[in-house]
Amino acid sequence: MKPTEHNEMENKALKEHLASAALQMLAEGTDYENLAGTTCRFGYLFQIDGHGLEALFQLVTDKGTTYFAAQGDQLLRLSINEALFEGLTATFLELHA
Repeated sequence: MKPTEHNEMENKALKEHLASAALQMLAEGTDYENLAGTTCRFGYLFQIDGHGLEALFQLVTDKGTTYFAAQGDQLLRLSINEALFEGLTATFLELHA
């Protein structure tokens, strides 16, 4: 039986929690000089029963874009580019729509 999946893109509190945790992983001076104007964009955000979170998102700071994935209870910093972010998002949403 396929696990139940819940699209959490409207879950503001969860998105804020993930964005905050990701911000803590950024290094001042390397990833940003000033966080004013920093934005966060989610490609997808799902809660999967028996697995936990599955998310892909980006933080855009004054020094560039950093990508993150949440898998289960782990938050990972990714070394990908915008094209791969868009491709992964499209593939995931196709498989989990």
